[in-house]
Amino acid sequence: MRVVIIGAGPGGIVMGKRLLEEGFDEFVILEASDDVGGTWNLNRYPGCECDVQSAMYSFTFEFKADWTKPYGRQPEILAYMRDVAEKYGVTPHCRFNDRVTSASWDEAASVWTVTTESGAGFQAEILVSAVGMLTHPVWPEIEGIDSFEGAMFHSARWDWSHDFAGERIGVIGSAASAVQFVPEIRKTAGQVHLFQRTPNWILPKEDTPYIEAELEAFRKDPTPLLEMRSDIEGRMNRGMTFALKDLLELSEKYGLAALSVVNDPEVRAKLTPDHPFGCKRPLLSNDYFKAFNERNLELVTEPIARITNNAVVTDDGVEREVDLIVMATGFAATKFAATVDITGRDGVSIVDAWSEGAQAYLGVTTVGFPNFFMLYGPNMNNGSIIRMLEYQTEHVLQLLHRMGAEGIQTLEVKPEVMESYNVDVQAAIDGIDVWNADCNGYYRAPNGRVVTQWPFSMDDYKRRSEVIDWAEFSTT
Repeated sequence: MRVVIIGAGPGGIVMGKRLLEEGFDEFVILEASDDVGGTWNLNRYPGCECDVQSAMYSFTFEFKADWTKPYGRQPEILAYMRDVAEKYGVTPHCRFNDRVTSASWDEAASVWTVTTESGAGFQAEILVSAVGMLTHPVWPEIEGIDSFEGAMFHSARWDWSHDFAGERIGVIGSAASAVQFVPEIRKTAGQVHLFQRTPNWILPKEDTPYIEAELEAFRKDPTPLLEMRSDIEGRMNRGMTFALKDLLELSEKYGLAALSVVNDPEVRAKLTPDHPFGCKRPLLSNDYFKAFNERNLELVTEPIARITNNAVVTDDGVEREVDLIVMATGFAATKFAATVDITGRDGVSIVDAWSEGAQAYLGVTTVGFPNFFMLYGPNMNNGSIIRMLEYQTEHVLQLLHRMGAEGIQTLEVKPEVMESYNVDVQAAIDGIDVWNADCNGYYRAPNGRVVTQWPFSMDDYKRRSEVIDWAEFSTT
């Protein structure tokens, strides 16, 4: 079978690696950017790093023992992804700088036709979306945004050619990326104005860099790190359902303690969340709160009214002149594969199929799109995505092997199966109190349905995905 994979991030890498090992060598990975790595290639802002410990952020088949510190930074993670792709023969199957513009299902021929920006066309029996959640940056709708005459870019598309020294900078957004880059750009900027809509729970982390002697010991015997990995995984599995009230209370205690370093009580109050821990994505930083003790960082909580040719104006009429605006406004996290123009059976687009919110069975297959599989699809966000991607890949491979062994031309999850599964998932989500609080999070589709989060443990996903009930699929 021929396979087209969209995206050369961690999902595309592990899928390519496993396809080769299982004898599926007729595949291409179509990547819009210039390299493998996905989000770790595109997000290159100052201070960018993972919020999952490095011991847990390695593929199980390629454990890295010599991360320079407990939480790996972007350059190191990207280098790791490159090394894995090269070592396992995935890189030669990649076609870079060629974004997929459309994919359509041909019912008569039972193939997918995929086209790219370069005009290249591909046909394959199998289509795999590995575009993930954090792919397309979101720009806010603010009056006058197009009139700004200074520099402006999104944190996910950082302009390293821009000189920050002495500049007046407006940062719009205060979540994951801002928490990491604001303390860094403040060091050389003249003035930074951080425009915050909703405060976040931000916990400290144990992140002291390893010394060379420790790294050499890990290389010789990674047992301590493997034990740490097992411990991290166990704690993740226990805590990721947000059901342990004592753990939630402890997290809020740590979060409030971290806030105590902010000297100004008024600023500290504005940085204090009024929603429960876990309502939004929990964040980690040892530097963010301390940065607010510096004179050149201002926290602005008054809503933005408009942007002029040289300033950001808030509802109270205050006009802050800036030379640069950085948008730290996140991604279109609820779209998944719908960021690509994908058309399934009977000419139905995936956007229309998901008009009530993205849905899939086990986050992998969705009704109306035969021979189409997703990695990091709907309701798969939780825990360590590296581990979850490996489970999803093994699930897809089982389906492909069955198709090959039995000469199956088309495979698709049955509607009633996907419906029943999603009813169960949404019922579990409804039972997680913190995800149902009001906090302006990215988890919900426009109709209010939570489409990003996995409400169970990683172990539970492994159990559900590794044993396939073939009666749940329609085949021809």
